[in-house]
Amino acid sequence: MSDSAEEAPSRIPWPPILYLIAVAVSAALSYAVPLPWLGPPLSDLLFAVGWLLVVATILMDIAAIRALRRANTTINPTKVADHLVTGGPYAFSRNPLYLGNTALMFAIGMIAGALWFFVFGILAAYLTQKLAIEPEERHLALRFGKRYRDYQKKVRRWF
Repeated sequence: MSDSAEEAPSRIPWPPILYLIAVAVSAALSYAVPLPWLGPPLSDLLFAVGWLLVVATILMDIAAIRALRRANTTINPTKVADHLVTGGPYAFSRNPLYLGNTALMFAIGMIAGALWFFVFGILAAYLTQKLAIEPEERHLALRFGKRYRDYQKKVRRWF
């Protein structure tokens, strides 16, 4: 039997699956069962904020991926982490990529004027926490011990 610190946190890449399903269901429900949305000028403001959030999310995702690559560790949630990354966006969120996925759901909702993206963004975030983040945290605690536990005390899970 292998050492559990050498095992991947998950066999299934849950985050991309969950968020793709959330986008598809949100889009389908927004078309089939549209929920009320705010009128102008608030809807116009949210449209603009949504696009700003898209840009911010893309920049955060790029920074997070670069931090992982610089540390020569995996971005794949089904692989063993080689190094603990605590710099860049990881200095303010232990999960900036998952935070970015959720922010992108909210941004799409603001741009499209569709509340379903908020509902399923929250659901996808909850399921990501249960199916991906918590197993990853156990994996990192086993793999990096005190260094990871100290990092957990300093940096919040989401933001």
